[in-house]
Amino acid sequence: MLSLGVPAWEIILRAAAVYLAVLLGLRLSGKRELGQMTVFDLVVLLLLANAVQNAMVGPDTSLTGGILAAGVLLILNAGVAYLRLRWRPLRRVLEGSPTLLILHGQVLERNLRRESLDREVLETALREHGVVRVEDVEMAVLEIDGSISVIPTGGTTHRIRHPVKFLRHA
Repeated sequence: MLSLGVPAWEIILRAAAVYLAVLLGLRLSGKRELGQMTVFDLVVLLLLANAVQNAMVGPDTSLTGGILAAGVLLILNAGVAYLRLRWRPLRRVLEGSPTLLILHGQVLERNLRRESLDREVLETALREHGVVRVEDVEMAVLEIDGSISVIPTGGTTHRIRHPVKFLRHA
């Protein structure tokens, strides 16, 4: 129960490789996928966890091997979180950057396609923010967490002349 079936270093390397592969896979799945998880996404994550379990510990089924693999995952995650906060280029790689979807009442179709969004999803987000027409939006942004921020036109909102500069500093 406590003795390892494979060397500890092998479990450590396997767990690290699986962590990096899953992190990359989730990052490549896109911002919207992570921000709006559906039942289907939950099923995939649960199955993914089960699928990679053997890849992390190999033939080892000991309690010690499982705890070692879990410890490696927690340490790697803490290390990545620490580095992400202190090194901006890594943050950009891991999290991406906000994407402008609407500017001055005009939908940026190319950005919608790049983020695998359709007009229906965008219009739903607008309605959630109390906006009925696209023309009534100064700016809409797909944030790095998958949510869509909407700034309506009029009122106290200032016209944003350089949205790219605005997004870089957000």
